[in-house]
Amino acid sequence: MSEEIYHNYFFDEPAFNTHDGGYVPLEVADAPEKPLAIPALLKPDKETDTDIWYTVTAQTGETPILPGKKTKTWGYNASILGQTIVYPVGKHIHVALENHLSELTTFHWHGLIVSGPYVDGGCHAPVYPGETKHIDFTLNQPAATTWLHAHPCPSTAEQVWHGLATMVLVTDDHINSLPLPHHYGVDDIPLVLQDRRFHEDNQLDYHADYDPDGVQGPTALINGTVNPFFDVTTQKVRFRILDGANRREWRLHFSDNLKFAQVAGDSSLLPEPVYMDHLMLTCAERAEIVVDFSGYHEGQIVTLFSDDVPIVEFRIHQFAPDKTTLPEHLLAIKKPEVDPKTPIRKIVMSGMDESVMMDNKKFSMQRIDATQPIGESQYWDITNANSKESGMVHPFHVHGTEFLVISRNGHEPYPNEHGFKDTVGVNPGETVRVLVRFDLPGVYMYHCHIIEHEDGGMMAQIQTYDPNKPKPTYKLMDMDTLMNAFAKERGIDPKDLWMAGMDSYRKMGMKM
Repeated sequence: MSEEIYHNYFFDEPAFNTHDGGYVPLEVADAPEKPLAIPALLKPDKETDTDIWYTVTAQTGETPILPGKKTKTWGYNASILGQTIVYPVGKHIHVALENHLSELTTFHWHGLIVSGPYVDGGCHAPVYPGETKHIDFTLNQPAATTWLHAHPCPSTAEQVWHGLATMVLVTDDHINSLPLPHHYGVDDIPLVLQDRRFHEDNQLDYHADYDPDGVQGPTALINGTVNPFFDVTTQKVRFRILDGANRREWRLHFSDNLKFAQVAGDSSLLPEPVYMDHLMLTCAERAEIVVDFSGYHEGQIVTLFSDDVPIVEFRIHQFAPDKTTLPEHLLAIKKPEVDPKTPIRKIVMSGMDESVMMDNKKFSMQRIDATQPIGESQYWDITNANSKESGMVHPFHVHGTEFLVISRNGHEPYPNEHGFKDTVGVNPGETVRVLVRFDLPGVYMYHCHIIEHEDGGMMAQIQTYDPNKPKPTYKLMDMDTLMNAFAKERGIDPKDLWMAGMDSYRKMGMKM
């Protein structure tokens, strides 16, 4: 059977970030090529048949990124980004969260179905300098490539820019049984796509680079590596790709328009492989692809591009023939049933720059914007109110759940959107319908994942609850407490504190 091969990026071309007035094009850095950094796997502190224990440490470091001085960076159990964490479905997981930074942070498990707001790690779960907090949970979700990043509103973007982001792999028996590449670091490779601008002595200066529509830099960092190359030693390689950028969309293709199979999205395998030679990811989206290099021989080079800029070079070495084939069916997706009497939740993302809002309001830390019973499936209609002529794609993310994309303006979703997701790009003038169900009670955020937009107020909160029990009360962080803590940690008066997201509130005469 010959499969259809898709040759486009699906999203609306007039909304690509290349059309933004503040767009920063990628440039090839004046730096030597270096082996692609492959994050180490984080070793458990202890493991039994039923439980597993980890310690995750947010720490400062210095990383040799460019020739010359090392760059001051932050990471998880590493100087930048972090060691890759593996969580098996069904085991009870215990995590010690250590903060070795000089200021508070949070640990948000993007894509994990865990209780909110404290385990989920949004802005209501601060871990202060020198503090260790303990969380535990058991995952009941499909295998997926998820990630961990800081989420202390309104400093989420700045802390991620420093380097606080790392991959979290959820595994289960089903995915382990499939004929996919599984040898981490050899034929199962993470690719964290980010961009940065380097200032004097190779240092980052977030304040200098700040743009309320999202901070960008001209230098691509792949797993924290500039001008990386990877030695291909197997015929087939599985790439777990994360758009970990604050703002940048990545439009990916290989030299020779080499085709590949996308086998998974954000939160699960796809029902069947989708074959393509172009892939676009909006901020926070993930894709797992399998690339077959059988058409190349030792000594050749295959290059991965974003638009027309090379970002990773794959150097082909001798490899053994691999006659395995991808299954026609990867995962049975069971669509939850929706009671026809259930109202459709309507959500509108609007504005640009400092005017960004969710449902005509900016985020307020202690306001609950919506409620939903656990176990009840609802349609959410997510509308991007930007104009098609001058707007941008807003990636919409929900904490603490996974959803199915039902339609785009009443039409079929994109071919690679038929698995479970937690982030979906919404074109200007478009309404995307998603099917959402929460299984755990708590308070969860939903927001645009252009990180400066969420810091600037394009974010809201939903409380999920057990309809058979009284609604619990949660202690939610307030802005004065948060700002006073940051000011104290930085040794300044609160009135002198600069945090990127607060500009958006001040310029519109609002308080978070």
